[in-house]
Amino acid sequence: MKSIFLLFCCFICSITVAQNFTAKVVDSSTGEAIPFATVITSENNGVITNEEGIFSLTPGMIQSIQDSLYISSMGYEKKSVWLPAQKTEVISLDPKTFELGSVYIDGLQLDVEEIVERIKENIDSNYKMSLSEKSIFFRESNFSTMDKVDFQFKKSSIPELNEELIQNLASKIPRESSYYREVAGDFYGDYRSHKFNIHKAAELYDKNKDVSVDGLTEKLEKIFTDNVKKDSYIKIRSGIFSTKMQLDSAAAANEDDSKAIKVEVKNTDNELFQERVKDHISELYSQLFFHDGTELDFLEKSNRYQFKLKDYSFINEDPVYVIEFSPKGNKDFEGVMFVNTSDYAIVRLEFDNVRPLKKFGLLGITYRHSVYRGKMLFSKDAGGTYSPRYIELENGHQTGIDRPLNVIEKNKFVKGRRKQNELAIHMNIKASNLKKYEFVVFNSVSISESEFSNASENLKVKATYLSKYDPNFWAGYTIMEPNAAIQEFKVIE
Repeated sequence: MKSIFLLFCCFICSITVAQNFTAKVVDSSTGEAIPFATVITSENNGVITNEEGIFSLTPGMIQSIQDSLYISSMGYEKKSVWLPAQKTEVISLDPKTFELGSVYIDGLQLDVEEIVERIKENIDSNYKMSLSEKSIFFRESNFSTMDKVDFQFKKSSIPELNEELIQNLASKIPRESSYYREVAGDFYGDYRSHKFNIHKAAELYDKNKDVSVDGLTEKLEKIFTDNVKKDSYIKIRSGIFSTKMQLDSAAAANEDDSKAIKVEVKNTDNELFQERVKDHISELYSQLFFHDGTELDFLEKSNRYQFKLKDYSFINEDPVYVIEFSPKGNKDFEGVMFVNTSDYAIVRLEFDNVRPLKKFGLLGITYRHSVYRGKMLFSKDAGGTYSPRYIELENGHQTGIDRPLNVIEKNKFVKGRRKQNELAIHMNIKASNLKKYEFVVFNSVSISESEFSNASENLKVKATYLSKYDPNFWAGYTIMEPNAAIQEFKVIE
């Protein structure tokens, strides 16, 4: 009996130890959540709080803690927390008080233009990234809205594709949809070359509310496949432009129509999942403020921005300048940067566009790149240079199509003309899309060229489809805690 009781106690203890520790970091004076606070578990290891101030530690991270957790955030006193003594899921940080004079180095006081010039002079030395292996978590949130869907029926020689069906199709197009992709793994390389070994991935979305191009194409293809002759294919024409939707691969293999622009519509391949995620992370890297070609031109074209030294603060015990920037004239961004006073590195950046980055309108097609905002947090690695710790980028646009649309059924295996039937409508569609990328680095170590060459990738990884958020899916994995919208996501049957 004693042995059984001992085993039972060990079992209970093992369950307790295996549980994640989750807490919320708040301001001690206001009770408000502190987003993007740094939680250090050991040297070069840790997490950050999400936009709601919440963080979670896996059992492995808890076991690696030799002393205490150290939690810090800009403008707050650093706090150590001993987990066994932590009885509450809320951790309070006290606002930091400091003397303004303490941020000056050797009595040197610079004006804001001089600080900006020193930022630019030190970019190459501050952000030189060597090959590394990073433990990362990536999240993509995609929100689509159909602001207007209007199909005006003109004519049809296809009995099945009548006005009633067209209006029914328009009514069934979801007006709103959301999609979430989450990935955890090891990311190898530098800013130019990458390898990604995905450990686990999930996709959350409602398959019946897919208003993406691929989703709508799939719905249209099924309708046409069910209602046209065998061996036929569909040509969708709008004015001088046309797209061929092949319903039978053998039927149109030799089709040649020099008067139309032909685009083959192909199904997506699950094996490309890893490459897509890697491309998204590469895109985030390319938009870092110090890279050529980035949309963020407030340093490259600093003469067209105005800068204001707003305040001083501390990030991880290091004094920083708080500098606001805004366009002088026809430029795109405003924001705030937090600059280390000793090496003039931007360690935190927040930005938002003040006007559309691009606008286009021609032949009934409109496009507006309306949202481009985000945050970037950097920390020093073992080599003494800065690399991204957290990148958040929101990218939004609106599109509109107000054009005639002809759907033509063709078949080269029947006698007579190839054209069999035609459907003519006028479509007026307006849609909005907002994508949000979050990239978190939990651990980073330098690697050699040979280690990078030998790093493996899981090329056949597939994401697990979830119809609702499952808090147990990521058990044992280090991730950035989801916000309330993700936690509440559920497909309504």
